[in-house]
Amino acid sequence: MMDPLLEKALSRLISALDALRIRHMVVGSLASSVHGVYRATADGDLLAAIAPNQVAPLVAALGPDWYADADAMSSAVRARRSFNVIHIPTAQKFDLFPVKTDFHAVEMDRAVTVPTAHSELRVASTEDTLLSKLQWYREGGEVSDRQWSDITGLIAANPALDLDYVRSWATRLRVKDLLARALADAARG
Repeated sequence: MMDPLLEKALSRLISALDALRIRHMVVGSLASSVHGVYRATADGDLLAAIAPNQVAPLVAALGPDWYADADAMSSAVRARRSFNVIHIPTAQKFDLFPVKTDFHAVEMDRAVTVPTAHSELRVASTEDTLLSKLQWYREGGEVSDRQWSDITGLIAANPALDLDYVRSWATRLRVKDLLARALADAARG
C-alpha cells in the first residue's frame, strides 16, 4: 500500500506526463514495494523518456502546485542527469531519470501496469528493478545495507524471476558478481 499523499502527488505527475505523451515508469523503492519488498520512502523515482523540448510543456502542465525549475530541468535533461519536482501541497518529491542507455530502453518496453486507487502505474518489471538496484548498489560503493536488503528481498519474494534474462543483463551491466552473491544470500535466507 502506497502512502496516500505520495500516491495523490504521483497520480498528478503521471497525468502531466501522460498528457504530453512522455513515456515513463516507476522505478526504485516504489517499484520494489510493488514487487513484494515494501520500504517506506520519502520520495518517488521515475524513469522518463523526456526530451529537452518537453521540459517547458511539462512545467506548464504541472502548474503552480509544483516546484519545477525549468532551467535546472532543461540542463539536467541535456546532460542526461536526474532532476526533481516537488508537489507543494503534499511536500512529495519525485526524482526523474532521463532514459540514457540501452538497458533503460529495454526496461521501458518491459514495464508492467499496476492499478492504484487513483490511476494505473507503469512500473519496472521485477527483473529490471533487481538489475537497477544491483547497479545502484555498485555505483554507491557497495555499502548500503538498505539497497542490499532490497536486492535479496526481491529475489526471495519472487521465485519465478526470469534468471536467464537477469544473468544476461547482469553480465552486460557488469554486476554479475553481485548477482551471484545476492542469489547465494537470498538462498541462505
